[in-house]
Amino acid sequence: MANPEDAPLLDGIRVVEMGQYIPAPYAGLMLSELGADVIKIEPPAGDPMRHLGTARIDGTAPGYHAMNGGKRVTFLDLKTDAHRQIALDLIAQADVLIESYRPGVLDRLGLGRDVLTRTNPALVHCSISGFGQTGPYAAKAGHDLNYMAAAGALHVSGTPETPVIARTPISDYASAMQGATTILAALLRRGRTGLGAHIDVSMTDTALSWQSHILAAAMAGERPERGRDFEDGGLAAYNIYRTSDDRFIGLGAEEPKFWKNFCHAIGREDWLERFREPMPQLDLSADLAALFQAKPAAEWAALLEPADCCFQLLLTFEEALEWPQFVERRIFHRTSDGAVHVLFPAWIDNRPPRAREAYRQCDPDEIGKAWTD
Repeated sequence: MANPEDAPLLDGIRVVEMGQYIPAPYAGLMLSELGADVIKIEPPAGDPMRHLGTARIDGTAPGYHAMNGGKRVTFLDLKTDAHRQIALDLIAQADVLIESYRPGVLDRLGLGRDVLTRTNPALVHCSISGFGQTGPYAAKAGHDLNYMAAAGALHVSGTPETPVIARTPISDYASAMQGATTILAALLRRGRTGLGAHIDVSMTDTALSWQSHILAAAMAGERPERGRDFEDGGLAAYNIYRTSDDRFIGLGAEEPKFWKNFCHAIGREDWLERFREPMPQLDLSADLAALFQAKPAAEWAALLEPADCCFQLLLTFEEALEWPQFVERRIFHRTSDGAVHVLFPAWIDNRPPRAREAYRQCDPDEIGKAWTD
C-alpha cells in the first residue's frame, strides 16, 4: 500500500490555466509544484513569453520554460466553436481555472461567468488582472511598472534623485502568490461546502497590500523619503557598498547587536555610538564606503561572514548556483533540455522540492481527452 506521505499535497487536483507572461503562469506553476495536474491553454500565436529575450532553449525563451515546466501545453483558438468546446470540456472536469485576460475578454469569447458556472458549479475560478474586474480603470492596459507606480511603491523606492524600477517584476509574482493562496483557501471551502468560487485578483491591489507597513507609517505622519529612511539607504548600517575589486556587499546590521558585532570585527569600536546618528547618516555612509573600498570582496567575506553582523556578498546568478546554502537546500534543478529551474521554495515533510521536467506540448485532440474518465 502506498504511503500517503509520498503523494504530493495537491495530488488529484486538476487545473486549467489561460495566461501569459508571469502572473497566471506562475500561479499555475506553484500549484503544479504542489502536485496539481496543470493544462495550459495558449492562443494560436502562443504565450508571448516564448519569444521574450534572445537566449533560446529548443527555440523557446528560457523564461517561458521557467514559468511552465511540468505543465501540459496546447494551442487553442477560443474564437472557434471546436476549440472553445475543447476548453469547456476541460473546464467541466477541472477543479481550478486560472486566467489573466482583461475584464470582458472571456465574455466576448463565450466563456463568461454564467457559462463557466453552468459548466462547472464547483469550479474555483481565479481571474488575475492589472486593476481588477471592477473600477474605472479595470480595462486599462498596464505592466508591473504601472501597477507599482499606482500603488505608491515606486514613489518610495530608489535614490533621493529618482525612483528606481526593480529588475524583478514584483506585482507579477506577488499577484501570482496571492492568486495561488486564495485558490487553496477556496478549495478548502469547497471541500466543506461543495461551493465553487470566483477570485478577483488585482495586481495593483496586491502591490498596494505589500506597502502596508510603509503606508500605515506614512498616514501616521512618518512621511517616507527616498534615501533617508533606515530601509532605503538612510541608515548607514543597512546599505550596499562597493569593494576595491568592483564587487558589492550588502551590510544589513540594522539592529544594535549586529552593528556592535560589525564594529568589533573591523576593529572600530569607536564607531559603536555612531549607529544613533540622525538619518540620513551621510557622513557614516561615506566612512563605510571608504572602508569597504580598501579591500576586495573576498577579504571582506572572510572577515565578516563569521562575525554575525548580517553581511552578504552580492552574488551573481552563476555564483548563486554554487552557493553552499542553495546547494544544500536543493532549490535549483537542471532539466534534461538544459534549463535551470528554481524549484518550489519550501520543504514539505522534511523533503526538498520535487524536480521539474520541461513542459509537454500536446495537440488539441490529445489534450481534449486528457481527463476523460
